[in-house]
Amino acid sequence: MIRKLLRKIRSYAEPKALVLLYHRVAEPHSDIWDLAVEPARFEQQLHILKNIGNVTTANELADRLIKQTLHRRSIVITFDDGYVDNYLAAKPLLEQYKLPATFFIASGNLGQHKEFWSDELDYYILFAEQVPPVFSRTINGQLVTINLDYEQRLTEDLIQKHRQWKAYKEAPPSRRAAMYYKLWELLKPLPYAEQQRELHHIREWAGLPLGSRPEYHSMSLEQVRELSANSLFTMGAHTVTHPALANHAPAFQRQEMLASQQALTQMSSREVSLLAYPYGNHTQETTLIAADTGFKAAFTTAEQVITHRTDPYQMGRFQVANWNGKEFLRRLQQWGK
Repeated sequence: MIRKLLRKIRSYAEPKALVLLYHRVAEPHSDIWDLAVEPARFEQQLHILKNIGNVTTANELADRLIKQTLHRRSIVITFDDGYVDNYLAAKPLLEQYKLPATFFIASGNLGQHKEFWSDELDYYILFAEQVPPVFSRTINGQLVTINLDYEQRLTEDLIQKHRQWKAYKEAPPSRRAAMYYKLWELLKPLPYAEQQRELHHIREWAGLPLGSRPEYHSMSLEQVRELSANSLFTMGAHTVTHPALANHAPAFQRQEMLASQQALTQMSSREVSLLAYPYGNHTQETTLIAADTGFKAAFTTAEQVITHRTDPYQMGRFQVANWNGKEFLRRLQQWGK
């Protein structure tokens, strides 16, 4: 009993750090993965973080973890992917509050005027006004046949269902949503070229023209350069094509990490020593490749606090949703226990 109590006391006293994960500061038409925080709510969250007064950089946190000198209750702000709203909406607010942030960027999408594949899929399946009644195609060796029946035509009821759906925690509310989720699962492990080929077929099936929504684009090269010119901000690698790394061979993983690191180093003229695994997807082999490639630390999406026992190549993060200030503060207190 005494030993148990001592372990509990030590766990309370152990230095802990929280790493926050954002993706977008925007109000998108749909947000089925809970990736976006409205600008007004993001400002409320920054106001709270500023008042807490212990926001540090991802680089400093990684260095302190490696040296075993963590500060108690440090907080780090990170962004994944490189959406254009990181520059247009997040950057000015972070500058206003003088809070540092690290942007993990999928370098292959920069300046391409195109959407991430999952955003395209969202548009083609969930919000196309009219699609054929049956979809049938073999993807990654699996035959997929889906009958949409009466959902062939998009209705206001379907639009509302799809806009309210949270795909990561709720069952699909419609046949279209079930189709989206099935295709998302099949496309996620594919290499970029195969994802694009399948998207082309899905777009042709839906009868939609090739197009993209500017608000879903990644940053331009110039925007990344300007972002990195501010000492508040750090660039981190997020691979080139945003693959689920654990589904690919070691040589492919290494190339994705290294090419992203080199591209961002060239763009920012600063060392890029941090990595975030796309989707948080990795294996022990992935962490060894990250270390061998020259990264000093890497981040996952596992919701875990950072302590002196944390593996520098498996640093957890807590994804922030579109919460008001009161709810955000409650979450911080809950995570930091």
